[in-house]
Amino acid sequence: MGVVDVLAASPAAAGDILLASPERAWNRAELERAVDERAEARRRLHRPGAIVPSVIDADAAGVIELLALWRLGATPAPLNRLLTERERGAAADTLRTTSADAQAILWTSGTGGRPRGVALSFAALEASAAASRERLGLSTDDAWLASLSPSHVGGLALITRSLLIGCRLVVSGRFDAARAWRAILGGDRPEARPTHVSVVPTQLLRLLEAAGETPLPTTLRCVLVGGAGIPRELLARATGGGWPVALTYGLTEATSQVATSPPRATRVKPGSVGKPLRGVEVRIAHDGEILVRGTTLASGYVGEGAGALVDVEGWHHTGDVGRLDEDGDLWVIGRRIDRIVSGGVTVDAVEVEEVLRSHPGVADACVVGVPDPTWGERVAACIEPAGDTLDLDELDAFARTRLAAPKIPRHYHLERGLPRNANGKVDRTSVLDVLRRALEPERE
Repeated sequence: MGVVDVLAASPAAAGDILLASPERAWNRAELERAVDERAEARRRLHRPGAIVPSVIDADAAGVIELLALWRLGATPAPLNRLLTERERGAAADTLRTTSADAQAILWTSGTGGRPRGVALSFAALEASAAASRERLGLSTDDAWLASLSPSHVGGLALITRSLLIGCRLVVSGRFDAARAWRAILGGDRPEARPTHVSVVPTQLLRLLEAAGETPLPTTLRCVLVGGAGIPRELLARATGGGWPVALTYGLTEATSQVATSPPRATRVKPGSVGKPLRGVEVRIAHDGEILVRGTTLASGYVGEGAGALVDVEGWHHTGDVGRLDEDGDLWVIGRRIDRIVSGGVTVDAVEVEEVLRSHPGVADACVVGVPDPTWGERVAACIEPAGDTLDLDELDAFARTRLAAPKIPRHYHLERGLPRNANGKVDRTSVLDVLRRALEPERE
């Protein structure tokens, strides 16, 4: 059984709207016909069991393409539109040597190292959708805005979750805050008005800016925020303005959500991502690393030398650092790549970033450790200024009043826009490359 089989037996009636865009809407019967037509057009190109790497966007054509590939018995491997031709070619070459019984293959985000292909089964997608439905109280009356790229697990899970539950899926292409806010207000068409939205913190900030002083409609019941740590000031601004923020922690290897704090719980315990979802176990290792196992885990990595997904006890080592409190709620402290060791002192990059972002002249910041022959690593910061200019000496003085000496960046670099992936997450690996190039003149 697969996602497209569930579409045929969807809890939604044949005349109920399942897919809506600013241009038109498809009820279940119309969507079935559109998928059949697309599958017929692709039949000569893709045999059952074929792995198909291609760029798929979060729009109506992308959703229909995914469903058509599933109807043909093929395995889609959505690629990030921002990849270069060389990177797309490398992914395709890896998949040519792969044999995977999977519903989809995704690449890990790459913010913490070299990306790897991850094979997701239908069973994992189904378990993830059921657990999310239970945690967030989803029903066929809900409509979810497809605001994330299907090349990442959050975007793909938006699509499969909606289809498996029978929610309405609202699509409008690549995320645009003004367009998303207009949809939330119901400005495009009534059936394309979402009750739920998934965003990363940067997208939430852009949504707040687009909303301005306009009151939030009561039809919006949940804004699911994940993909990266949310700054305390941003969370306070959103919840203080009445936005129904739900914090979530997830990863590709766990088919999206691991733990989620619904809006009411987020208001009570801001910053926690809540309890693990049904079917998911979380354990904290002796060094603080978050370990995950359960029904939503992916089938494995793909590609030569990809490595094992789990250890001998079935635990996936996430590379993230966190803690479980006395209530069993999970707090994510950061990623191990966010840990910088300089002269034997461990520096939390996330803490430094939050201080830098609190400066009025800083729109965003990414802090990494750059190699140093004496100290091992030096703290360096890539800054996206809020305006046309930023006095770095003044920013450094600002940081020194709020951070201990080992945490102070030794290098600052201004970048008009920080490198990001398709979902708006800052790509730390690319930032490190930017800073290394910027520091090359110092080593000459």
